[in-house]
Amino acid sequence: MNTHRKLIRRTALVATGGVAALVLAACGGNGGSGHDMGSMESTTSAPATSAPAQTGDHNTADVSFAKDMIQHHRQAVEMADLAPTRAESAETKELAAKIKGAQDPEIKTMSGWLTSWGEEVPADMSGQGHDMANGMPGMMSKADMDALMKAKGAEFDKMFAEMMIKHHEGAIEMAKKEKAEGKYGPALKLADEVIKAQTAEIEQMNKMLGRS
Repeated sequence: MNTHRKLIRRTALVATGGVAALVLAACGGNGGSGHDMGSMESTTSAPATSAPAQTGDHNTADVSFAKDMIQHHRQAVEMADLAPTRAESAETKELAAKIKGAQDPEIKTMSGWLTSWGEEVPADMSGQGHDMANGMPGMMSKADMDALMKAKGAEFDKMFAEMMIKHHEGAIEMAKKEKAEGKYGPALKLADEVIKAQTAEIEQMNKMLGRS
């Protein structure tokens, strides 16, 4: 019996030693894989630290572009809103509707950018004109806007086209500045769209005025 017990105890010790050896081997092997896991963790955590930079990838030029273009667009929409009741030409009315249809959504888009950046959306200065617009290119003065509001028929058509050409030229200048100095992808894309659309509309209005 004693011999049998000793044999069982010796077998148990050997088995325990074997398990211990396996554990040590696993730990030893894990030393390498532990480093790999650490690498994996550091790799997966890298995008988390860079994500905020990607979502807020804008600069001061983008902020200025959005704030100024919102005001610029608001005046263009204000001018376009006069056409249905004051214009004589169907082409003037159609162009005004096209301008409003394009620029109203762009105002909302740029306002959303500013909000997401923690910036204040500028107050609406409709009716106040260039006098309150910080010297933005192409903005009409309050006197200009008052004159447009009083015009009717063919006089309105001519005045609207002349003013909107200057207004569009100012917007294109602002868009080109954004392309040169801005950083935010959607803002750069919008600047491209402004240049393309408003250049075409300037050509159309010049034809309406008999200039080309």
